Amino acid sequence: MSTQTFLLPDVGEGLTEAEIVQWRVAPGDSVAVNDVLVEIETAKSLVELPSPFGGVVGELLADEGATVVVGAPIITIADAAAGSPADVTVGQSEHGAPEAEAGGSVLVGYGTGGQVQSRRRKPAERPVAASVGVVAKPPIRKLARDLGVDLAAVVPSGPAGEVTRDDVVKHASQASVFRNIETPEWGDVREETIPVAASRPAVVSPAAPAPDAAGREETIAVKGVRKATSSAMVQSAYSAPHVSVWTDVDATRTMELVKRLKASPDFADIRVSPLLIMARAVIWAARRTPMVNAAWVDAEGGAEIRVRRYVNLGIAAATPRGLLVPNIKDAQDLSMRELARALEKLTLTAREGKTSPADQQHGTITITNIGVFGMDAGTPIINPGESGIVALGTIRQKPWVVDGEVRPRYVTTVAGSFDHRVIDGDGMSRFIADVASILEEPALLLD
Repeated sequence: MSTQTFLLPDVGEGLTEAEIVQWRVAPGDSVAVNDVLVEIETAKSLVELPSPFGGVVGELLADEGATVVVGAPIITIADAAAGSPADVTVGQSEHGAPEAEAGGSVLVGYGTGGQVQSRRRKPAERPVAASVGVVAKPPIRKLARDLGVDLAAVVPSGPAGEVTRDDVVKHASQASVFRNIETPEWGDVREETIPVAASRPAVVSPAAPAPDAAGREETIAVKGVRKATSSAMVQSAYSAPHVSVWTDVDATRTMELVKRLKASPDFADIRVSPLLIMARAVIWAARRTPMVNAAWVDAEGGAEIRVRRYVNLGIAAATPRGLLVPNIKDAQDLSMRELARALEKLTLTAREGKTSPADQQHGTITITNIGVFGMDAGTPIINPGESGIVALGTIRQKPWVVDGEVRPRYVTTVAGSFDHRVIDGDGMSRFIADVASILEEPALLLD
């Protein structure tokens, strides 16, 4: 019987390490080619790794929760096939693509997308599902677990009475708004220190939290998405001079348009929200002020400003695994319906932790929808490689002066942070004013 060793591949672009989140197999299990072996978390997203060969699982060489560097062994698989080499190691080619040495097969399903379809577990392997009696597909149940949603409390809207993705996401959004209605008690712990993890060896087994003698402090390692996000934000904050501007907006007509779109047969199968109008407004305003969509580039011959004539629209997404900023490529070419569909797909994929590294690269400008958390405004940090980020605050009814009379209107705040090396104050102000104009009168999009 031969033994084959599988080395952790680079499933993104230049990623150096990943965390073992969950093994999908155990020693003694039989696996076929493309069966999912393990779920890992990189600095970009969750990825399922398929098996490059069939056989019987031997040893799991990394514990769940361990951080493993690319190229380190993570699992062995025994193969009793006649004529096979005694020891086979699956690793990476000089180009970073996974390959099999000593006559093994090239891995299937890897690349910048890093996403593969999970095999169905045998009945004995399936975890006991919560919310017994609720009709929901396995991916929906996983989404509910990740978002902390009790499926039994979700009102189903599927044609067969099943819980859909929209049902789970809607329930989670509503719960987040009311999560802090009750004031929590002060705990016994006064402070908590979360240091940035230093360089790691090939395999680091997860250590239990190390409280001090009095149990008053706890140290938690920073890794995965959180580690990548913190590094990018520090780089941006200390390399680009940020300037922020904002304005209040009467978004009543935007809310009326959203209501009409929801009732339209053309949007019957698509989730529509004010974010859709905001996205169209940003695309429209960026065309009128191209510098907000530009980038500062430090080149060998000196710094230069790269103006993009296209919009890869980033949407900041708070996910169970941290902040992700996937973007919609060439958003300027999409119709209203196509943009709504793209936003829906982007949001659901991000919340499921399945955003690929390619979907998070080459963004040109970003929207952060802090309104879903009940916030009015903020001064967001620019995404690296971009020169502008726009924040949409919560939309709520407030007294507003219309034609000399105070009336209840739906009001929001639009804020933006910009790289002052690339764009001056007049350009920032003009851009935010344009976005506000669209939210006040979406009919301007017809121009």
